[in-house]
Amino acid sequence: MNRNHTRNAGSNRKSHTQGGRKSGGAGRAPSQAVVDAPVQKNDEVVVDIIGLTHDGEGVGRADGYTLFIQGALPGERVRAKVMKVKKAYGYARLQELLDASADRVVPVCGIYDKCGGCQLQHMDYAAQLNWKRQHVVDALERIGKLRIAGDGEAASGIIVHPTVGMNDPWRYRNKAQVPVGVSAGDGELVAGFYAKGSHRIIDTDECHIQHDRNDEVVRIVKAIGRELGVSAYNEETGQGLLRHVMTRTGFVSGEIMVVLVTNGRKLPEAQQWVERIRAALPEVKSIVQNVNTRDTNVIFGDETRVLWGSEVIYDELDGIRFAISARSFYQVNPAQTVALYRTAVDYAQLTGKESVIDAYCGIGTISLFLARKAGRVYGVEIVPEAIEDAKRNAELNGIGNASFEAGPAEVVIPRWREEGIIPDVIVVDPPRKGCDPALLDTILKMQPERVVYVSCNPSTLARDLRTLEDGGYKTVEVTPVDMFPWTSHVESVVSLVRK
Repeated sequence: MNRNHTRNAGSNRKSHTQGGRKSGGAGRAPSQAVVDAPVQKNDEVVVDIIGLTHDGEGVGRADGYTLFIQGALPGERVRAKVMKVKKAYGYARLQELLDASADRVVPVCGIYDKCGGCQLQHMDYAAQLNWKRQHVVDALERIGKLRIAGDGEAASGIIVHPTVGMNDPWRYRNKAQVPVGVSAGDGELVAGFYAKGSHRIIDTDECHIQHDRNDEVVRIVKAIGRELGVSAYNEETGQGLLRHVMTRTGFVSGEIMVVLVTNGRKLPEAQQWVERIRAALPEVKSIVQNVNTRDTNVIFGDETRVLWGSEVIYDELDGIRFAISARSFYQVNPAQTVALYRTAVDYAQLTGKESVIDAYCGIGTISLFLARKAGRVYGVEIVPEAIEDAKRNAELNGIGNASFEAGPAEVVIPRWREEGIIPDVIVVDPPRKGCDPALLDTILKMQPERVVYVSCNPSTLARDLRTLEDGGYKTVEVTPVDMFPWTSHVESVVSLVRK
């Protein structure tokens, strides 16, 4: 086969392809199946794009063979160069748009094609919202084997509402955490975001999804680091001092926290850091150093030291005040967090008498929303520091009907049952990996009237809903919420009732 010719790919319009990829072994000879693939590396092919992956990559078919093409949209015909071939699928690079989608727009960001932070800036926002709803529907049907109601068919399946979007989907992030390195050219200190699929830092002075004050903090810290001659951490050698800059901005309070993540406890010119940051940013209330000396991709280490000011900043969500420390989990999009949590409270159907358990309660954000309408709320979280934050936040707001305990939910909740705590509602908001199987088993044993599931991953959501359905619950309705516009991520709130 001539590997540099252009081929026409047949259009096989099946449903969207989702995830499930495994990385092949580097350095191995290609298998016979790969050799026999209808395309090979460096081929140029003309492909009709039939869908998007969960990562926002275009999905096309070349003689029945699946190609993932970053930057391509459904309905488009593109010329692409094959970059990698595996047994069942391959990757190609977009070379030319032959027929563009009506949903294609010009990205706002000047480094969008290099940075890996956003995946969908080339897609119209309304189309993103439609795709995210469809992504949830596909996962529920394909993984959860659940029936989705069509228009006017609410009685025959699960209602999946339109995705809740933003009126202004820009500048929504209250937290930035950027790696620090040196430029390949002049060795100057740089800070920004990783290029797609790599740990090469793209120096960034402006990010259109960050609050503008976060951009300002990163620019100022970078300039101070250059002036003070601070060395950047090198992942390969383990040498260098400054690893990351993290900043939080309170959207309501206007307070700012600056965190310098360092490879060692000693911070030369620490007083200079404090004075210069305070002079440039009067809204700063907290300047913190976090020490991380481990060879790891994890951003934070275990030791956090306040260099100046408070160990927390304050902000509000829907009138509830929160104290936020450097390592607190706090949703990064305040406006959409309110939409998400209000939906969760609505799905809980509280009358003021119910007992509610909030598993994975974090610093108590959902718990305090629930407490305003419930009789009693019990929050459990495996991270002790988060539980201390939750207790502080309840006290901060004068909320006396919420209590919190540290430990695994699947251990603490059964003990609560033995103590006579029988919940009417259980709310779960797990990480991307979904609920621990033991927690799902606990829910089925506790048999609350309602379960509210808040999810950041449609695939694990669908898997867990299947378990709950098989255990005696009925999924009633789902509301997708666009917490991260211009990215491929979508959150969902799900209402389940006991059959």
